[in-house]
Amino acid sequence: MHFFEGVFSHLPTIETHRLILRPLRMQDAADLYAYARDPEVSRHVLWDTHKTLRDSRQFLKAAIRQYRRGLPGSFAITLKPSGRMIGTIGFMWVNIDHKSAEVGYSLNRDFWNQGLMTEALRAVIAFGFDELCLNRIEAQHETDNPASGRVMIHTGMQYEGTMRQRLMNKGRYVDVRQYAILRSDPRK
Repeated sequence: MHFFEGVFSHLPTIETHRLILRPLRMQDAADLYAYARDPEVSRHVLWDTHKTLRDSRQFLKAAIRQYRRGLPGSFAITLKPSGRMIGTIGFMWVNIDHKSAEVGYSLNRDFWNQGLMTEALRAVIAFGFDELCLNRIEAQHETDNPASGRVMIHTGMQYEGTMRQRLMNKGRYVDVRQYAILRSDPRK
């Protein structure tokens, strides 16, 4: 058992100026479905557009299983003070030997371009460095989704390169841009 397994089994709640990041729960199904059914939201992530509320429930069950296994997982991004879930952000993988991890996120389109994802990513980067003792946190985005790259830049992540046809997403190979921040880098 790695030291981080306990962290992911009992994911903490993180508070920012406008948001609360907390573990996902089954009660989030309706809020998740409200944005996961939007093809524009799911276009650049590796999960498919949710067709029914059942799809959202299955997604949440899988996330909760990840917690139980102590595996890297995601936070629900919720608004203060309403508690409405508007997105997810979390760790795709963590490599303890190299003290590195990858972060991924998605957000309800109603809340795009308001700085909320930047706020959430800053909090998760701090959590990764301060709680998980990571040295490197990386993220990637499809080249035709530059808004996601701007979020990364606003947190202090640096562009490292473009990987051609790195992923297969929804039946097509996609190029991705890689960003990363090191513990020693300045955070914004």
